[in-house]
Amino acid sequence: MGRMIPLHRLSPGTCAKVRQLTAKGNTRRRMLDLGLICGTRVEALQKSPSGDPVAYEIRGAVIALRSEEASQILVEVL
Repeated sequence: MGRMIPLHRLSPGTCAKVRQLTAKGNTRRRMLDLGLICGTRVEALQKSPSGDPVAYEIRGAVIALRSEEASQILVEVL
């Protein structure tokens, strides 16, 4: 098993797999609706000019997540 980090620490161009969601309530529901379930492959694409949010490729779609949200997703770097 590789090292697990919060998604917001994933460098652009790096791929990872979702291992755990720590979010609760509506935030957790939104993440699940976006397809962020255990085993989903995620790639960090690019940061906005201000550094937040970051664009991620998730299941063929590009999704922007703020650091606060991405910190609640634990991923395993591939």
